[in-house]
Amino acid sequence: MRHPLVMGNWKLNGSKQMVNELIAGLRKELSTVDGCDVAIAPPLMYVELADRYIGGSHIHLGAQDVGLHRSGAYTGEISPTMLKDVGAEYIIIGHSERRTYHGETDELIAEKFAVLKEEGLIPVLCIGETEAENEAGQTEEVVARQIDAVLKTMGAKALEGAVIAYEPVWAIGTGKSATPAQAQAVHKFIRDHIAKADAQVAAGIIIQYGGSVNAANAAELFGQPDIDGALVGGASLKADAFAAIVKAAATAKKA
Repeated sequence: MRHPLVMGNWKLNGSKQMVNELIAGLRKELSTVDGCDVAIAPPLMYVELADRYIGGSHIHLGAQDVGLHRSGAYTGEISPTMLKDVGAEYIIIGHSERRTYHGETDELIAEKFAVLKEEGLIPVLCIGETEAENEAGQTEEVVARQIDAVLKTMGAKALEGAVIAYEPVWAIGTGKSATPAQAQAVHKFIRDHIAKADAQVAAGIIIQYGGSVNAANAAELFGQPDIDGALVGGASLKADAFAAIVKAAATAKKA
């Protein structure tokens, strides 16, 4: 049975004080919660600090991106080896903001997926369509293409132990969210698409939803059979709001 995962993507937000206070709040709010894995992805600057503050808790550590190289003359790059060294486990790749602002291609993201797997880290592969693509009825075509970048280069077994985050670009940070039925339909398509290559991998892979997830819509989203948690943006910056989403996932998947 799949175990839900709720992960907070802090994006470009944070300070030493904020990291301290937010993690202290999460430790308090989540101290009695089970049935859902929890991870946070602070900005790179604060990953090691966050690792110290989450020590002894059930909160896992993540990061928001990774480079392709382990060491060498690559100024500004982020090494997967270094992320592992400072305690990171779940690494977000392919986020729409990276695709949009940094021109990251499906092929580059597949390469990042490969280096994370080689390092024993967990890729959180973000996929999703823009508003224009959604309105043109291209959602399934887009997400299939983004997954195929990994499937065609590495095979379905590479997805074992990985996480997919379906984030419709039109719902990220906009306050809009796909309806539970809409989100479920895409999640089922993703799982069925992977099943064409390997049914066992498809049945076991965690597929998160992301896009303006909050305490008000979380329970209904997580009640859908193919939605295994969430990649949370803005709501992950407040301990009580993030904890409410985690609790909704834990409760829904026990039901």
